[in-house]
Amino acid sequence: MFKRWLRNTTMATVLALVPVSVWAQDTPQQGGDIIVTYKDDIATLDPAIGYDWVNWSMIKSLYSRLMDYTPGTATLVPSLAETFGVSDDGLTYTFKLRKGVKFTNGREVVASDVKYSIERAANPKTQGPGAGFFGSIKGYEDVSGGKSTTLEGIEVPDDSTVIFHLSRADATFLHVLAINFASVVPHEAVEAAGSDFGKKPVGSGTFVLKDWTIGQRLVFERNPDYFVKDMPHIDKFTVEVGQEPLVALLRLQKGEVDIAGDGIPPAKFLEIKNSPDGPKMIVDGQQLHTGYITLNTKVKPFDNLKVRQALNMAINKDRITRVLNGRATAANQPLPPLMPGYDKGFTGYTYNVEKAKALLAEAGFPDGFETVLYSTNTDPQPRIAQAIQQDLAAVGVKAEVRALAQANVIAAGGTEGEAPMIWSGGMAWIADFPDPSNFYGPILGCSGAISGGWNWSWYCNQDIDKRAVAADSMSDPAKVEERAAVWGKIFTDIMADAPWIPIINERRVVAKSVRMGGADNIYIDPTRVINYDAIYVKQ
Repeated sequence: MFKRWLRNTTMATVLALVPVSVWAQDTPQQGGDIIVTYKDDIATLDPAIGYDWVNWSMIKSLYSRLMDYTPGTATLVPSLAETFGVSDDGLTYTFKLRKGVKFTNGREVVASDVKYSIERAANPKTQGPGAGFFGSIKGYEDVSGGKSTTLEGIEVPDDSTVIFHLSRADATFLHVLAINFASVVPHEAVEAAGSDFGKKPVGSGTFVLKDWTIGQRLVFERNPDYFVKDMPHIDKFTVEVGQEPLVALLRLQKGEVDIAGDGIPPAKFLEIKNSPDGPKMIVDGQQLHTGYITLNTKVKPFDNLKVRQALNMAINKDRITRVLNGRATAANQPLPPLMPGYDKGFTGYTYNVEKAKALLAEAGFPDGFETVLYSTNTDPQPRIAQAIQQDLAAVGVKAEVRALAQANVIAAGGTEGEAPMIWSGGMAWIADFPDPSNFYGPILGCSGAISGGWNWSWYCNQDIDKRAVAADSMSDPAKVEERAAVWGKIFTDIMADAPWIPIINERRVVAKSVRMGGADNIYIDPTRVINYDAIYVKQ
């Protein structure tokens, strides 16, 4: 029953679009070290809390989950689980764990660790942004409401068996068990470290954190006890932080750096692309991405629908794509074009300065108003924020741009009433898994409009929430296309409320050194992951 279900999921739509690593065809070389750079420091490596595109890949490397994806594809496979089965009604999932898998503290991973880890991620006291992903597990409402700390729907009859009982069918549940929030951690290490667990991670993943010098570097070494033979391929990777993208690119060209994690600055992109080494240095691929501006519906005047609609008409998106040298296309809805459910016929709000002004006047702001626009401080995001600022000024809205480190922008967005507007560039939304529901719950659903959450518009439409639950309950393989259409209508209906200004759908471009081998040994995943497990280098 499960195999039939897997073949018919929306993943099949995405698979054809995702390049597979060359290592899947050729035997990769083992060994070697690499150096990766980022401008911003890392806030945490706690899988229940970390949720940005920089730490996401590192967290994935430190921990294991019941499910995972074959590197370079969107194909789900068992990971910590050796086998699993799904009941005919889609409400019960039974997993058998691999024997002998150990945490890096030496203790064997057992079923109760899975239960503890997911309950911790779902507990509001953890203040993690991923709790809502587990909403289909029985007892979730009691945990999210603070009535219980345990999920009734997770059963551990013995050390090697985990059984999930769902309150409703959930077409995304196996995907949920593959994302970082479902990473398995040892309770004793979490309790010993307390709030410092994010700096002292203990998992059972491919790598171990050996050193973390705050503001300078993180050093990850190969886990010699990892349960998959010959994985990972490299012995060590070092993440250097505080590196301006332009400096990182120059170092990469000199051979001092292997991956420039923030990519190629737009001002240098064409130069690098047309250089003799350009084809060897650039890894370019499509991704499930939408960059957007959030309009905080709990902050005046963005509690006014006409104001939000007016600002949707005020932004010249084509100009922003030019800032990115054509590495993006203009967006008109939350879903990216590659995602099932994307409505090709939807036009959204067209750029119209005069109509924007008229709507602002109808809303009681004929002379505009003053506000604050948050942005990350890594190029080109401040320049894009300035372009947005200029467009807003043309309709009378004076926006102060606050360009901050990524962690500070995330914190502002997750604090109720703090950030009126956020340009999401540099973070934006890249799918956690290839399903339209992932563009709703964390960033537009009621469950994401919480302290520490990623629903920075603080938008909560209870009617749409119910429709989203109904859509995710459509787990019948025969209803895949119908389910995608239901999701598509949800997103276009959300745009009537205008909690966002969708701006761009951007390609993922990674710069790598020549010694990293062919262009495909660092693949572009459809989600937010650079998979360090799969990377290899020339010897």
